[in-house]
Amino acid sequence: MRFALVNDERSEAAPKLSGYCPGCLQPMIAKCGTQRARHWAHRGNRSCDPWWEPETLWHRDWKYRFPPEWQEVVRHDEKGEKHIADVMTENGLVIEFQHSHLPLQEKVAREGFYQSMVWVVDCTRLKGDHPRFLDGRRRFRPTHLNGVFTIADPKGCFPLAWLTCSMPVFFDFGVSADTSTAKAEVLWCLLPGRVEGYAVVVAVSSVTFVNAARKWAWIIPVRAVMETVAAALRLQREIAEREAWSSIYDRPQYRKRRSRLFRSFRRRSRY
Repeated sequence: MRFALVNDERSEAAPKLSGYCPGCLQPMIAKCGTQRARHWAHRGNRSCDPWWEPETLWHRDWKYRFPPEWQEVVRHDEKGEKHIADVMTENGLVIEFQHSHLPLQEKVAREGFYQSMVWVVDCTRLKGDHPRFLDGRRRFRPTHLNGVFTIADPKGCFPLAWLTCSMPVFFDFGVSADTSTAKAEVLWCLLPGRVEGYAVVVAVSSVTFVNAARKWAWIIPVRAVMETVAAALRLQREIAEREAWSSIYDRPQYRKRRSRLFRSFRRRSRY
C-alpha cells in the first residue's frame, strides 16, 4: 500500500516510520528497500482486504496520475463490509486497475459493492493480447460518433474473461491507436451490454480518461452512447429493409403485375 496512518494522517512509507492500516487499523511496516518502490505492508503474510493484490509498476503508474487523496480510499457498505478502492474520485467514481487474472465471482462482487465504477485492465501482461486485438479490430464498424465502433463478436478482440462485466472495461495495450510505436496512449473501452446484437467499443486517450475522471462522475456516458448507437443501427436496418423490398418489386415480373393492378384500378375508378 502507498499510504498508512501516521499520527492519524495518511503518510507514505519512510525509513523508521511506524503506521497503521487505514482499513483494519493494524500495525504496518514501512518497506523502504532498493528493489521495489517504497510501500507499507501488514506485519506477517496477511492483508485486511481479500481484494488487495501486490502492485506492479503499471498499477502504480496509473494510480499516481490521480491526486493522492483519491488513492486507496476505504469504502464501507450498509452491512459493514469494507474494501480499499484503488482510486475513488471526488464525484464517487471508483477506478480499479487490474493486472492479474481475476475470478468471475470477484468481478461480480466488486461491481456490486462499488456500483459506480470502471475497470482498467493491463493487456501488456500476456503477449498474445495485443496481436489478437489488432487482428480483431479490422472487424470494427465505425459509427457516426467519433471514436465509437460496433463489432458483432468482441471475443476476437478482447480477453474472454472481461466480456460479461456490468461496468465499462478499459483495455490498456500500452500503444497508440494506429501504430505499434506509441505516440499517444489509447484505451479501448468495451461498454456493458449489447445493442441490436452488437458490442460497442470506444477509443479514449489516457489523457481524456484522466481529465474525465477529474470532472465528472463517469468516463463515458454509457447510457447516452448506447441509446444513440442503437437508434442509428435501427435506422440503418429499416433503410436496408426498404431498399431490399424496393429492389424485389422493381424486378420485371413485379413491374408487369403493378402495371396490371394500376390499369384495373383506373377502370374501376371510372364508375
